[in-house]
Parts: sequence; C-alpha cells; structure tokens
Amino acid sequence: MGMVKDFKAFINRGNAIDMAVGIIVGSVMTSVVNSLVKDVMMPPIGVLVGGIDFSDWKIALGLGTDATINIGVFLNTIISFLITMFAVFLVVRIAAKARAKQPVTTHACPYCQSTISNAATKCPYCCSDVEPVKTAGAEASDLEKGVKSLTKLAGVGVSKIKKVAKIKK
Repeated sequence: MGMVKDFKAFINRGNAIDMAVGIIVGSVMTSVVNSLVKDVMMPPIGVLVGGIDFSDWKIALGLGTDATINIGVFLNTIISFLITMFAVFLVVRIAAKARAKQPVTTHACPYCQSTISNAATKCPYCCSDVEPVKTAGAEASDLEKGVKSLTKLAGVGVSKIKKVAKIKK
C-alpha cells in the first residue's frame, strides 16, 4: 500500500503532469518541424544546389573489405540538423511574438541594490524605507498589435469604398 500511496503522490505532483504535457507537445512539435524541413524548406534548397545527393559520397577503406566511411550521409545529417534548428528558431521566434509582454514587477533597492517587489515600502534586505513603484499593465503582443493595425486599415478602406459607391449611385 505504501508504494501505491507514493505513486499517487508522484502523479499528483505538478512536475509529473507538466513533464507529460511537455513530452506530448514536444512530440507533436517534432512532426510539425520535420514536415516544415522536409516538405517546405528542403525542396527549394534541393533546387538551389542543383539536385545534388550527398548520400552517395563514400570513402572506401579497402583492406579487402567493403567497409566505407559514409561522408555523404554525414553531410546530409549535418545539413538537415542546421535546417531543423533554423526551423525551430523560427517557430520559437513566432511564438515569442505572439505572447503578450508581461510588466516588470520588481526593481532594485536604491540603497543595497537588492531586487525587491514594486509594491514594497521597506526593503526586506537592508530595512530602508523605499517608495513603491507603479507597475504598468501587460503590453499587447506584436501579433495583437499587427492585427489591430490591419483591422484599422481595413476599416478605413471599407469606409472609402462605401463613399465611392454612394457617389456612383
């Protein structure tokens, strides 16, 4: 029974569930990134390099055996790795732009330079009286700002179209 209790406690801890969600999301993202590399990025690169297939490049070791050093397969793996890392970089960059910017909630104490809450009136480290700092609200993400500007631009365009339509009647 002790092992069942321990297992139940392990499962109920947030870390195990967070880890499981991370693994599942990671496996899904792996398929997305692999498709991005294989289906979107590799075809234009293949055209740019003239359809060269590095996988046939080998160095024969000789010595009465068929053993080879597969330089081409290694080069393909390195190129695929670099392209995959670039694709991951792009996905992370897009996700970061879509995330709202959170306000800074801490600042340095003017006396001891320790990091304290913006709402603090007394430094917990040096006990000095400090003025609370007003915390700004969360800033909209770059994606939200872009959608708002496009909506505003589209609204102006629609109103101009309505004016032109009224004049023609």
